[in-house]
Amino acid sequence: MSRVVLGVSGGIAAYKACELLRLLTESGHQVRVVPTEAALRFVGAPTWEALSGQPVATGVFTDVPEVPHVRLGQTADLVVVAPATADLLAKAAHGLADDLLTSTLLTARCPVVFAPAMHTEMWEHPATADNVATLRRRGAIVIEPAVGRLTGADSGKGRLPDPAEIFAIARRVLAGRTAADLAGRHVVVTAGGTREPLDPVRFLGNRSSGKQGYAFATAAVARGAKVTLIAANVALPNPAGVELVRVGSTADLRDAVLAAADVADAMVFAAAPADFRPAQYAEQKIKKTADGSAPSLELVTNPDIAAEAGALKRPGQVLVAFAAETHDALDNGAAKLVKKRADLIVVNEVGADKVFGADDNDVVVLGADGSTTALGRRPKEDVADAVWDLVLDRWSAKTD
Repeated sequence: MSRVVLGVSGGIAAYKACELLRLLTESGHQVRVVPTEAALRFVGAPTWEALSGQPVATGVFTDVPEVPHVRLGQTADLVVVAPATADLLAKAAHGLADDLLTSTLLTARCPVVFAPAMHTEMWEHPATADNVATLRRRGAIVIEPAVGRLTGADSGKGRLPDPAEIFAIARRVLAGRTAADLAGRHVVVTAGGTREPLDPVRFLGNRSSGKQGYAFATAAVARGAKVTLIAANVALPNPAGVELVRVGSTADLRDAVLAAADVADAMVFAAAPADFRPAQYAEQKIKKTADGSAPSLELVTNPDIAAEAGALKRPGQVLVAFAAETHDALDNGAAKLVKKRADLIVVNEVGADKVFGADDNDVVVLGADGSTTALGRRPKEDVADAVWDLVLDRWSAKTD
């Protein structure tokens, strides 16, 4: 049984921490809730005690013989602060310890995850940005807040991510499957399948679910990276902590990738762009002909987005391409590795009953250095972690 400290600071999103607490306790973890005094104005101590089965205190002078302001941090396997207000982040970054939660943060030697929630202006203020950068530099995982409705009529970036997504990151950390080894890095991940409009009701597309790309994004967040996720027609819950850019067509995907390329330390092209698009778009729905014959369809080739990014690759930037093949997978993957000027290419065999929509994948990763890494069949999130390990190796090689 893992010991988790759930810190709750004083924001309107404190009520959402009740759901996070439920997910943690129902998965078998012992959770001690440590709210701030301000947090208790939103959710009272009896609620936290009833849901956790543990006592709740905010100050360092409660239960003094047990020295909770030291013991909680020393014995915890994980500390999660959700929501983390601008005030709490500032105190944590500067080492203040004026209550039980901030004291616990100073004594914790386990992983610490902060899930910020505040108004957009507060999140974007240079003081908050500096505090977040400080915490990340020290190895804490600070999840990017979500975009959406805030307190009152305001909307923007600063919303607490969905508790289930915060829990997913906490679960990874507790399983020992992550470290903050991507801290300070900005990565761009593409996911899903593009759609090429044929007429107002039809399109050309593919079966990509986006699960592998989302696994890359989730793994990168849990390992401390800043993540831009470019998603094409994906019907999956938004991963916590990513900057999400939604696109439809291959042209849209290309524009988003090229816009993000300049700031990316690594780019993972897990999306499945359509190779072709209709030469002409019909403004009205194409009707069946009187004799029942099918209309002819002329196709043109879409741009190769990964190859364009490869041609523009900066020194030190790592590019990961994908090769989804139905035959001769390794030979085709090796050719694409060269064509796209990628550092790594993830090769897998696909088909109606393979990969698409599944939770696992069976891939071989080819490197521009001549390396071959067969990962075998494993969950897609494990594939993502293994490839991020290879990306880290490439960064090390580029700086040697």
